[in-house]
Amino acid sequence: MFVLLLLGVVSLFCAYYGNLQQRLKEMEIMCFKCKRYHSGACYEDMELCSLKHRQSCAIENIYLLTPKGKSMYQYSKLSCMTNCEDINFLGFEKRTELICCKRNSCNLPVRV
Repeated sequence: MFVLLLLGVVSLFCAYYGNLQQRLKEMEIMCFKCKRYHSGACYEDMELCSLKHRQSCAIENIYLLTPKGKSMYQYSKLSCMTNCEDINFLGFEKRTELICCKRNSCNLPVRV
């Protein structure tokens, strides 16, 4: 009798665990990954990455600085990044803008 009870509990647990795994998979946040993205096209292989613990989808926009100090957009890098924070890096010849987000496909730049 105990064996039947144990078998029933194990089968219920397995069924619940399967549903739990499916729900976790559905809740997984997917981001785009591309080393060189410009004007709606990836010039390398476009891939997907799923967020792990402490990760965010990231867009790194690369701009060249003109002699007059204006920013001229060049391309973007798309990725999953650990400990991502929105920030601007300013150098002598280029500016990098880092944008982080945590929604499905949120790191795909919008064409303007």
